[in-house]
Amino acid sequence: MATGWAGDTAVQDQIDATVDDAVKRARSRMAKGPSLERCEECERPIPEARRKAVPGVRLCVNCQEAADREDASFAGYNRRGSKDSQLR
Repeated sequence: MATGWAGDTAVQDQIDATVDDAVKRARSRMAKGPSLERCEECERPIPEARRKAVPGVRLCVNCQEAADREDASFAGYNRRGSKDSQLR
């Protein structure tokens, strides 16, 4: 495949960068510290079973589902290697 000025490993480098970014993002979102007894969004109690199952939990199930839906809108691709990235 003709890649112009790109090196032989350019495609794999872009894939690796995308994966690395996703891992960093996931790690940064992991809860830290002790689990909360009440949801930090709505103040509902967080059941003990959830606190044991998810160390560092901060949200009740309903608020976590809402946060997950919001995160689903994340684009999930790496624009660093895109020739169009400077045009937008």
